Amino acid sequence: MANSNPNYSGLLFHAKAKTELSIKKVEEALKTMVKKQMKINFNTVSEEANISKGFIYQNKNLRERIELLRKQQLGLSSPKQVKRNMSDTSKDVIIASLRKRVSNLEKENKQLKEQMKIHFGELYAEI
Repeated sequence: MANSNPNYSGLLFHAKAKTELSIKKVEEALKTMVKKQMKINFNTVSEEANISKGFIYQNKNLRERIELLRKQQLGLSSPKQVKRNMSDTSKDVIIASLRKRVSNLEKENKQLKEQMKIHFGELYAEI
């Protein structure tokens, strides 16, 4: 015979505790990601918190918070972009210094050739 009045209170308590734990994991993951300036979207948050994307999508508060953080990050340049800009600037500086060095070496080479012509001319005159 089936129980006509089953007791679901333990099951509901466990489900609620599991949901609260998952929300805490997501909150901690978001704090960590903001501190580390990581890209925030549903995929990265679910990976960082080790929570399914479905759970995040179903929880309205988490979903809105992630969408808000994602929109805030659109205006900011990512660390990769900053690094790329720095590397472009440093690349330009390196190119300029190398061009100057090549120019100086070409001048020195021209002077040395002139000196060699003079010395060879003197040696030829002695012969």
